[in-house]
Amino acid sequence: MNDSIGIVTTEYAHFDTQLRLESGRRLGPLTIAYETYGRLNTARSNAILVTHAWTGDAHAAGRHHEDDRKSGWWDNMIGPGKVFDTERYFVICTNVIGSCKGSTGPTSINPANGRAYRLNFPVIMVRDMVRAQKLLIDKLKIEKLHTVVGGSMGAMQALEWGIHFPDRVRSIVPIAGTGRTSPMSIALNALARQAIFNDPLWKKGNYHPEHPPADGFALARAVGHISFLSDASMHLKFERRFSRMDGIFDFFGKYEVERYLDYNGNSFVDRFDTNSFLYLAKALDLYDVSWRFDSLEEALEPLICPSIWFSFSSDWLYTSSQAEEVVTELSRQQKPVTYHLIESDYGHDSFLVEPEKFVPLLKDFLEDL
Repeated sequence: MNDSIGIVTTEYAHFDTQLRLESGRRLGPLTIAYETYGRLNTARSNAILVTHAWTGDAHAAGRHHEDDRKSGWWDNMIGPGKVFDTERYFVICTNVIGSCKGSTGPTSINPANGRAYRLNFPVIMVRDMVRAQKLLIDKLKIEKLHTVVGGSMGAMQALEWGIHFPDRVRSIVPIAGTGRTSPMSIALNALARQAIFNDPLWKKGNYHPEHPPADGFALARAVGHISFLSDASMHLKFERRFSRMDGIFDFFGKYEVERYLDYNGNSFVDRFDTNSFLYLAKALDLYDVSWRFDSLEEALEPLICPSIWFSFSSDWLYTSSQAEEVVTELSRQQKPVTYHLIESDYGHDSFLVEPEKFVPLLKDFLEDL
């Protein structure tokens, strides 16, 4: 069986509506970038919504053209015979608002003045992202999603779907997620922000797109990327090897891990917008499932669908204890919840690097639905 879905195209849905945000501000008109894989059945009951992480996009599977060297970011999960089997399911992946990958964000044109929003874009929360996604699901005339699944920031979106639209989801699958961002995660994002703010080319968000604050942005990405890894994964990948390019007594010489962070940061500057990075980081910092509720207990009461949670032993960004806090409360409320702590050395990135460790459990969950 050919397990590739082949060539795919990003689509764009436009909405003239004004979306009321958690901040009280309104955002509109809206554009949502999305991709779909597989076919919607006649009952329109086989749709799965895949939600992406911080700097992800709608391109979750397949390739955009024959010469495309890189497939979608979850290509090993989506396609014929895979866990999200496109011969069985209709898979949807949307780009969140606030991003620069096709959905409305800081790089979009502000209809009030005909110029890019930049820092005039409103602060958004994960809950706002989900409300925007619902506009697309409504447009596709899908009454109920088979599941909403995502890792990291995607896990937050899945949880928000289950709480705020319980009649629209049959299940949710939060992976490497949390019920609220920890002070340590906020601190790391604060360092990333300062790296950007201190770059003179940032110009308070008014940089020229062709001349972004590259040095500060690359450093900000490096700070974030460290949090996705783990001590064990760094030992596996780099050990204490010194760069072959440098002499060990060269004051500016670097270890391989330093060279890796340089490369990762510099290459990222070419494919993501700085302001969008900052807005999405702010959304992550603000995330608390109990927002506008009196307690975690009250926040989770509306969630009635089955959920399966995965966390990873070496994840120090969104630790297993953070997921377990939510799972414990759901269990106390006698909600249909399952939890698995997966042993992995790859830190927060484990859900992308070693999906084979949780895919059988996820398959069983989807079958049992």
